[in-house]
Amino acid sequence: MATASVAFKSREDHRKQMELEEARKAGLAPAEVDEDGKEINPHIPQYMSSAPWYLNAERPSLKHQRKWKSDPNYSKSWYDRGAKIGQADKYRKGACENCGAITHTSKTCMERPRKLGAKWTNKNIAPDEKIETFELDYDGKRDRWNGYDAASYAHVIDRYEARDEARKKYLKEQQLKKLEEKNSTETVEEVSDDEDNEDGLKVDEAKVDESKQMDFAKVEKRVRTTGGGSTGTVRNLRIREDTAKYLLNLDVNSAHYDPKTRSMREDPLPDMDPNEKFYAGDNQNRVSGQALEFKQLNIHAWEAFDKGNDVHMQAAPSQAELLFKNFKVNKEKLKSKVKETILEQYGNAAAEEALPRELLLGQSEKEVEYDRAGRVIKGQEMALPKSKYEEDVFINNHTTVWGSWWKDHQWGYRCCKQFVRNSYCTGAAGIEAAEAAADLMKANIARKEATEDVVAPTEEKQPATWGTDIPDDLVLDQEKLAEALKKEDKRRKEEKDERKRKYNVKWNDEVTAEDMEAYRMKRVHHDDPMKDFLN
Repeated sequence: MATASVAFKSREDHRKQMELEEARKAGLAPAEVDEDGKEINPHIPQYMSSAPWYLNAERPSLKHQRKWKSDPNYSKSWYDRGAKIGQADKYRKGACENCGAITHTSKTCMERPRKLGAKWTNKNIAPDEKIETFELDYDGKRDRWNGYDAASYAHVIDRYEARDEARKKYLKEQQLKKLEEKNSTETVEEVSDDEDNEDGLKVDEAKVDESKQMDFAKVEKRVRTTGGGSTGTVRNLRIREDTAKYLLNLDVNSAHYDPKTRSMREDPLPDMDPNEKFYAGDNQNRVSGQALEFKQLNIHAWEAFDKGNDVHMQAAPSQAELLFKNFKVNKEKLKSKVKETILEQYGNAAAEEALPRELLLGQSEKEVEYDRAGRVIKGQEMALPKSKYEEDVFINNHTTVWGSWWKDHQWGYRCCKQFVRNSYCTGAAGIEAAEAAADLMKANIARKEATEDVVAPTEEKQPATWGTDIPDDLVLDQEKLAEALKKEDKRRKEEKDERKRKYNVKWNDEVTAEDMEAYRMKRVHHDDPMKDFLN
C-alpha cells in the first residue's frame, strides 16, 4: 500500500504515524483534510503528478498543480470617480493657486480661472481629489468592464419609461376627446365613426395591421437554392436579353464579380464612353438618384440622435424624413439671415455704397483722456485678457521677451535686437554696434561688386630692353634683329662646346637695341614651366 512520502525525525514518529493511519482506516480517528476542507485519500501518493486509474482520483494531489495562492498585491477595485478626501479651511503651501486644492497645480487646474485665486483671497478652498494607484493582474488589465457602474444605465431605462408613459397619456386624452365628441353627436353615422376611431386608438402601436405591412413579409423562392427554399426574395435579377455583367469585360484583372450576391461593384469598362454603356457598376447606384438623399437622411438621423434628439431612422422613418426637411429649410433660412446680418454690419462692396462715419473713422461713444506721458486721466482703458500661463518674464537683463523682434525671417529681442535666444542683453550699445557692423558689411559688398563690374583694360607693353620701360619712340630694325638672333644662337653653341671656339676672338663691346632684344628672346626663364621643352 502506497503512503505519503514524509520525512520523520525518529523511529518513534514513524511508529505514531503508522498507528494514526491504522486508526483512520478503522474509523477510530478523524480523516486528514487538506486546505480546502476535503478529505485526503491515503491511497494516492502525494508526490505523484497523476494518480493511477484504479484509485479513482478526482482532483490533483499536489499544491503546485492548482492555483492555491493568490497574489495579495493585485486588486480588482477601480478608481472612485469624483471622490473627495477632505477640504481645507485655509490655503496651504504648494497647493493650487486658483482653487486651493493640494492634489494639483494651477496649470493643471480644471476649475474656471478666478479673478483672484484662493492663494490671495483664502476663500472657497476646493476639496482635495482622491488619488489612487492600483496594481492590476493579467486579467484586470484586460477587463474592458472593469470600473463599469451598472447603475449608470438607469437613465436610459427612465427615458424610455417616460416616453411610454407620455404615449399612454396622449392616447388616453385622445380617447376621452373622442368620447366627448361621441356624446355631443346625435346621428348614428357619427356614432359609428367614433366607435371605429376609438377601436383604432386602443390598438397597440407595436402591432401593425397586416394590410399596412407594405409587402415586407412577402416570401418568394430564391434562385438556385437546395430544394427550392423560400427564405427570401429575389434580388439583382437582369433581363434575360441583356448581356451578363460578368461577360462585359473578360479580362481577369477587371472588376471583380461576386457570384453569390450577383454584384460587381466596380465599373467593368472604365475607358468606355459613358453615353454608350448601360452598366457602370453597382457603386454607381449608391451615388445617383434617391440613394444619395437616403444616405444624407441617415447621416442626419445619426447626428441628431448624438445631439440628444429622439430620432431613429428604422423605428420612425417618416418622423426622421420630416425632421430632415425642416432642417434643410431652417438651414437655408439661417444662411440667408447670416448673409443679411453680415451685409448690414460690414456693407456690400458690390453695391458701392458709402461707408458710415462710425465704420470709416472708427469712432465710438467711449471716451478716454490721456496726459502728455500717456497715462489715463479720465475713462478706462480696454483691459487685455490675461492667460493663466507665465507672461512678461524677463531674463538676462532683457526688458522685452523673446519673440518681440522680427527681422529677416528671424525672431529676437526688441530691446537689444539680438537673434540669439537666452543671450545677455547689450542694450543701445549692442544695437549701435550691430548697425555699424551691418553698414560695414554693406559697404564691403558694394565695393566688391563695383570692382567686379569694372574690369581695368590691360595694356600690352613690351618688356624692358635696358632694364626700364621701352620708350614709345623706339623702333627696331627687323633685319638687324634677325642677324642679332643668329649671332646669339652661335654664341650659345660656342658656350656649350668649347672646342668650337676659335683661337683668335674678336670682341665688340658695343650693344645695340637689336642685340638686347635678341638676348631677351633667347634667354632661359627659370620660372617658366615649359623651359625644358625650348630648343
